Amino acid sequence: MSESKTPLVEVRNLKQYFNINTGFMRTRPLKAVDDVSFTINRGETLGLVGESGCGKTTVGRTLLHLYKPTAGEVIYNGKPIKTKSDILDFRKKSTMVFQDPYSSLNPRMTVSDIIGEPLDIHKMYKSREERMERILSLMERVGLNSEHAARYAHEFSGGQRQRIGIARALALDPEFIVCDEPVSALDVSIQAQVINMFDELQQQMGLTYLFIAHDILVVRHISDRIAVMYLGKMAEIADAAEIYDHPLHPYTKSLMSAVPQPDPKIARSNKRIVLSGDIPSPLNAPPGCPFHTRCPYADESCSQSTPAFREVSAGHFVACHKVDRIN
Repeated sequence: MSESKTPLVEVRNLKQYFNINTGFMRTRPLKAVDDVSFTINRGETLGLVGESGCGKTTVGRTLLHLYKPTAGEVIYNGKPIKTKSDILDFRKKSTMVFQDPYSSLNPRMTVSDIIGEPLDIHKMYKSREERMERILSLMERVGLNSEHAARYAHEFSGGQRQRIGIARALALDPEFIVCDEPVSALDVSIQAQVINMFDELQQQMGLTYLFIAHDILVVRHISDRIAVMYLGKMAEIADAAEIYDHPLHPYTKSLMSAVPQPDPKIARSNKRIVLSGDIPSPLNAPPGCPFHTRCPYADESCSQSTPAFREVSAGHFVACHKVDRIN
């Protein structure tokens, strides 16, 4: 991690609302991301976890301005991203590895054209030879052979396709990568190879990651810090070891209790915290604390006001009215 005090990426009060048609000429806002703030230091990996539909992927896409933010701001290396020029410069330094290696690659393009597309868009080469050299170098870096360059995506396995996607993400020599559940569609045996490759690339290239996943074991392995989301809001952020060993938010406690333990004695002594009910729809989010409908500690005050996202100890942030009472 860098000694610099300026975070590489800072997200302040980010909101992403989608207008949903609810009938004749009527719409309602679906609050996919609602007032989310966090920072990522240079060379760090921030893991982002939560249930399906909690807004993790939307945070990543809005951060990169693939969706225009409804409100809030993204600050990159001390500079707010506002104008089209800012976004263009930002996209040369930041990129995304998508979840599905099947739908994120164009089936009509060869591997060399898929990896070379960012080079073409940003005109990052002087000759066709230089372009091809760069593509082959990227393929070698992610463990693909040069003879794969003329093939098409459908000729590869899921793990190889994800390597093609990673090579494409590295084409412009970025500083920051949003990894959107990059191993969830892969076999377990391939997942470890891809995660280790992310680790190696970070060491070699000084990369900074926002690593989105729902598997907490995967996130713990690769992350320096972990952020937990629930229903479009941030529930807790802390160092990976701290949030794993001492979760403070009731939702985080439930997530951690579900993590399998390899030691049978520890597994038997662990009490699984099972939440009642289903996650509410972000279209009909409950008032007050978004978690109060499923929280075993909630009382009337929890349904009346949204808890502040505050620092309760050094680097440990929680949004919970009852955090002092339950810990």
